[in-house]
Amino acid sequence: MADNLTPGNAYEFSVSELSMALKRTVEDTYGYVRVKGELGRVSRPASGHLYLDLKDDKSVLNGVIWKGVASRLKVKPEQGLEVVCTGKLTTFPGQSRYQIVIESMELAGVGALMALLEQRKKALTAEGLFDPARKRPLPFLPATIGVVTSPSGAVIRDILHRLCDRFPRHVLVWPVRVQGEQSAEEVTAAIKGFNELKPGGPVPRPDLLIVARGGGSLEDLWSFNEEMVVRAAAASEIPLISAVGHETDTTLIDFASDQRAPTPTAAAEMAVPVRADLVARVLDNARRLVRGETRKVTELSARLEGLGRGLPKPDDLFALPGQRLDHASQRLGLGLGAAASAKRSQLERIAGRLSGQVLTSKLANGHQRTQDLAARATRAEQRHLTDLGKRLGQAGRLLDTLSYQGVLSRGFALVRDKNGEPVRGSAGIEQGTELELEFAGSDKLAVTTGPSTDKAGTASTVAPKAAPKAKRSVSKKKSAPGGDQGQLF
Repeated sequence: MADNLTPGNAYEFSVSELSMALKRTVEDTYGYVRVKGELGRVSRPASGHLYLDLKDDKSVLNGVIWKGVASRLKVKPEQGLEVVCTGKLTTFPGQSRYQIVIESMELAGVGALMALLEQRKKALTAEGLFDPARKRPLPFLPATIGVVTSPSGAVIRDILHRLCDRFPRHVLVWPVRVQGEQSAEEVTAAIKGFNELKPGGPVPRPDLLIVARGGGSLEDLWSFNEEMVVRAAAASEIPLISAVGHETDTTLIDFASDQRAPTPTAAAEMAVPVRADLVARVLDNARRLVRGETRKVTELSARLEGLGRGLPKPDDLFALPGQRLDHASQRLGLGLGAAASAKRSQLERIAGRLSGQVLTSKLANGHQRTQDLAARATRAEQRHLTDLGKRLGQAGRLLDTLSYQGVLSRGFALVRDKNGEPVRGSAGIEQGTELELEFAGSDKLAVTTGPSTDKAGTASTVAPKAAPKAKRSVSKKKSAPGGDQGQLF
């Protein structure tokens, strides 16, 4: 055996043969392993593979996650994260090193998750994503509400039922997976998709967003702790309510949203008011408004009446100006006479200083002006007399039209009793009553209504007596058109 160990008898491996022998030995011996450690360097080249270091306080183990496995990981590898990796050991002959090909990765217990959550929360808080000044008030009564949740769970039914009870609104549901590998990407895409809708488009843009999920463990709710979801919620232009888990569950999206609801049902209650309460409030405000207006009108009326009583009477207001007007009128006549006298005296003084030629010219001009004024006065007087004549003629024609003589000229007669009063009907006229008939042209005739008896008892008829014609007054002036005007009776 000693001879076999001599250098001359030892088998010579090539570098590749030895590397492949070591590779087979390592892979056969450690075909399936679980390794716990802290992630160190994490590299993401353009190929899509992940290269990382898994270390503890003494050693470092290189790791690789192929592209297809990396897209299905539940945990996003980050430096400093304590994880448990499952895979197989192999070697990389090109660099004479061994590494683990990771097939799955999970956090090393709840403590590690909480540490990662706290670390991420501090980083995002430092960026100002959780600043209360960024939060916006929710709309009082949104016309459209967008809900990001699973369409098959009880959450969406609870939200719709609560909205229907309080104030029915139009609801748009963006279906997403609320846990699992693709959950964070789908929730992020839903929030961004709702914000990209244009107002007035075929799909109405929501006025309010609700991101909802039922309760679960920390691992189940981890999608809502992902950085991409938190950033999408903080950047949303539409006010957002987070309703993830139960009241005791807290995720990072709760800090980035504009309002946190302890449950999905509570989110629906925050979204809309109670319609019955609004109706009652409107009616109460209407009654208060009517009472207030009535009280205001009453107060103003009383105030106006008080101010009216304090005002002076119209007669008192116009008495002093009227007296001043009367006094001014009296003074005006005296003032005109005094002014004329003063001007006459001034004219006489000036006339004495003027030469004869100038005085003659002045007198001639004054005489001419006097003649012009006399002519104008004569013409004005003639026009005035003409207007008066026209008015008199119109009054005469109107009198002829309204006179009863016009009616008599058409064949009618005026009947009077013995007292000269007009008889307007046959009622009350007895036989033997004396009547007087007046015809056109002032012709009058006395008649009786029936036969009468003399002293001997013989019936006789009284002959009608011709009434004396009325004397007509002859006017010295020419009568107006339409003929002479007769007496009324």
